[in-house]
Amino acid sequence: MQRPATLGELKASGYRPVSVKEEMRRNLIRMLRGNQPLFPGIHGYDHTVIPEICNAILSKHDMLLLGLRGQAKTRIIRMLTRFLDDYIPVLAGTPTNDNPFAPISREGKDLVEHFGDNAPIAWLSRDERYHEKLATPDVTVADLIGEIDLIKHAEGKYLTDERIIHYGLIPRSNRGIFAINELPDLSPKIQVALFNVLEERDIQIRGFPVRLPLDICLVFTANPEDYTNRGRIVTPLKDRIGSVIRTHYPRDRQTGITIMESNAFIQRDTLSVFVPDYIKAIVEETARLARQSPAVNQMSGVSVRFSIASMENVISNAERRALLLREPAAVPRISDLLYLTASGRGKIELVLSEDESHEDRVLQKLIGEAVKNLFVEQFDPKNLRPIVDWFDSGHSFFIGDMVPSREYWDQLERVPALRKEVMERLSEWAGRVPSEARDALAASLTEWILEGLYVHNKISKALKEGRVAYRR
Repeated sequence: MQRPATLGELKASGYRPVSVKEEMRRNLIRMLRGNQPLFPGIHGYDHTVIPEICNAILSKHDMLLLGLRGQAKTRIIRMLTRFLDDYIPVLAGTPTNDNPFAPISREGKDLVEHFGDNAPIAWLSRDERYHEKLATPDVTVADLIGEIDLIKHAEGKYLTDERIIHYGLIPRSNRGIFAINELPDLSPKIQVALFNVLEERDIQIRGFPVRLPLDICLVFTANPEDYTNRGRIVTPLKDRIGSVIRTHYPRDRQTGITIMESNAFIQRDTLSVFVPDYIKAIVEETARLARQSPAVNQMSGVSVRFSIASMENVISNAERRALLLREPAAVPRISDLLYLTASGRGKIELVLSEDESHEDRVLQKLIGEAVKNLFVEQFDPKNLRPIVDWFDSGHSFFIGDMVPSREYWDQLERVPALRKEVMERLSEWAGRVPSEARDALAASLTEWILEGLYVHNKISKALKEGRVAYRR
């Protein structure tokens, strides 16, 4: 469809501008009535965070998303553009995206004055109307609000001419959404400069007697105040923010697994990959236990990136094994969880210890607790007594992340009780597992059962000849 190219054509089209918050409210109402997805790909917030965001939009509020790291705050604010119109008209070439019917900049007013209905119109897409700034201590008022441009002065403009102003990010986001990530990192004097923007909806630059009535939706993200010593949100600024919305980590394990599955690099282009449910559950349970562990600083939090990156590394080790041993499929095993520590380092912050190796020990302990919690949900250790009796006879079973899958079958022939358990589990997975992954899954199930017995103190294990030996 041909869009109007001049102010006169825009008037003739019957277009009526609305404020950006009214626009967001109108589109949200339309989406709610149509039962459309509001934040696709965001899981676990349907009954907590998303209703509060909807209320804020319906109330025409500015918003602050408050929560620990890795809670999808940035992803959510970037998706707010879904509530903007596809395109809106602006006076072409204006630094503040001026409304053609009510320009606010000197450039926009001059265009209408000189060209009248022939003033050129440009069309902005919804993505062009979103701007974001990561707050850092070196951010200045000039960055956000604006400053006198001495280059324009040197070109011949007077210091009293508004056109000498170089506008900052906020006025350049006029008629759109402007987001500031990690708001507490802004120095207090910069936060004070936002007071007028939030309440009176205008800005003032230096000594210019000019006030720009901005049409803008401001959104912020922040960690809780007590998380960091770098800074805090000044109280008057919080008072001017309409809605403060608290985000959170997944409230249940299955939600965490869903987030992991939708974000992790699971399917590979090298060979077939099958990830058993218990491996996904162990990785997610490890993250959940870290969020409760007294050894981990809970004010820092444990990001969902922990489980996502850990899952990717566990799969990658299975992929590496399959490539080296020329196996047709990659299926993660319990022994692959050792490589979870590489992605876990740096994603947990310990309370006291400065010993870097202590971080690995904490992670290994959390993995063990996760295996213990999940094993009893699928097995009754008492029913596995025949397997324990086999170990009581002085036998050993060797496993390792580089042991070929066929070797597990050879050893299972010597342990009828364990082989029976593995076969039963394989039959339960029938139809879900690619045929080429059957041997690798059998090896994974074998390690799952043996490790479960180990964490419940039914058998022991030790490193022997480069492999792990389970024994009595």
